[in-house]
Amino acid sequence: MGSDYYETLEINRNATDADIKKAYRRLGLKFHPSRNRDTGSSETFSQLGEAYDVLSDPRKKATYDKFGEEGLKGGIPPEFGCSGAWSSKYAYHGNPDKTFREFFGGDNPFADFFTNDAPLQFGGLRSVVVKTQDSHIERDLHLSLDDLYHGCTKKIKISRRVMNEDGCTSSIKDKILTIDVKPGWKKGMKIIFAKEGDQGPNSIPADIVFIVRQKSHPLFERDQNDLIYKAQITLEMALTGFSVDVETLDSRLITIPINDIVHPSYNKVVSGEGMPLSQDPSQRGNLILTFDIQFPAKLSAERKHLIRQALTLKD
Repeated sequence: MGSDYYETLEINRNATDADIKKAYRRLGLKFHPSRNRDTGSSETFSQLGEAYDVLSDPRKKATYDKFGEEGLKGGIPPEFGCSGAWSSKYAYHGNPDKTFREFFGGDNPFADFFTNDAPLQFGGLRSVVVKTQDSHIERDLHLSLDDLYHGCTKKIKISRRVMNEDGCTSSIKDKILTIDVKPGWKKGMKIIFAKEGDQGPNSIPADIVFIVRQKSHPLFERDQNDLIYKAQITLEMALTGFSVDVETLDSRLITIPINDIVHPSYNKVVSGEGMPLSQDPSQRGNLILTFDIQFPAKLSAERKHLIRQALTLKD
């Protein structure tokens, strides 16, 4: 009793042409004598070549499906040939390496398994080339300060080349990448999607790397985990005291009293009102108030005299 070609390729009888190619690619690589030196591997490799030679040819496959191996190799009555079946007797050429080479079209199928330190040659295939990964692809991920304060989810559509099931051709397909932004992330942080670049027969897809870029904010600047708020005040306020109302990024209004004399290098630090810490979002940096003191453009002689008097008076 002959071999079952479908069983040899480990597929069922409803397998498509793509299924047949995929199965032969997998098993041919597995049992090629240059890679597999187990007892019986050469015989299995030859059986795989014959099975693929038959099932990849529509006429041979039609004959085999209808008349079995006996009809395929023994020949069928001519009257059945009009249906497209193989009416001549079939005999495998007996060269599984030839089938293997024709399938891979001269491309090196073993680049995943060998390096140039141990070159491999077989049949008419070219010498082995190391399979290297393409250079990573960088893309900017622009986030607002609110996004980085609260955290958010960003969905980004990419288009990339994907190998088809036959392992030889490719097509362009879209894919959605999801980025879960955590509270407290900083600008410059990198999010890596491994091997999501273009696929190719002889290369490893590139990693796609998103780099966090922080958008400017109308009220706050960020310094690591601290938020900096600049308030404009008059010289009178700087000398006599005042309070500052600040709306936080989580929509609270806090009032901060300033009772000190404010000079150009003066800062007011409010603990726990800055950015969340990425490693522990329940903890926060500081809110730092800086001040832009608006000096009068000019003063009358009388006002200058009054200021001198006020500043020279003893407490």
